Amino acid sequence: MKNVISLAAAVFLATGTAAALGQGNKAAPALATGVCSACHGPEGHSVSPVFPNLAGQQAAYIILQLDAFRGHLRGDPNAQAYMWGMASQLSDATIKDLADYYAAQRPSPGKAGDAALMAEGQKIYTQGIPAKKVQACVTCHGPNAEGAAAFPRLAGQHVEYLIAQLEGFKSGTRANAPIMLGVVHGMTSEQLKAAATYAASK
Repeated sequence: MKNVISLAAAVFLATGTAAALGQGNKAAPALATGVCSACHGPEGHSVSPVFPNLAGQQAAYIILQLDAFRGHLRGDPNAQAYMWGMASQLSDATIKDLADYYAAQRPSPGKAGDAALMAEGQKIYTQGIPAKKVQACVTCHGPNAEGAAAFPRLAGQHVEYLIAQLEGFKSGTRANAPIMLGVVHGMTSEQLKAAATYAASK
């Protein structure tokens, strides 16, 4: 897959697409369908859990992440492997327009997971884990896991992707969201999995 990304990046630069990055919303759809779709799928519906669904994601969150990739502030392994190079060519205007493009797409539908995980995940999502001072996910991500502004949409996301991000926050390999570092600190792997399973199902 990394070879595919490298090839996409080469085409991205060699075809003159980089020269169009300052053209704002005229460039964004072409980038999304011609470059970003290699990993994130048509209109932001990813087919691989390695890469997140972007369709319906909060625009402000996408802007924050692309800016973090560009500035090497998000250092989890997949960020370094795939997004640091890709984001390095993006202007502020193009980042905003890509975010607006993906935010306007129809979100992927959620899918219910294992019943036991769903039940445990619902408790964590709606009530938190008071004994461990874990805040309820609903506080920031909303009752339907739709997110708001800088807080991402979790609904319809790949469960495996969400688990990977939560584990990254816990291990510190993804450190660009201080709130999340505190939230997951006391959670077990099973609790992370349950919360991700429920959130993704919405």
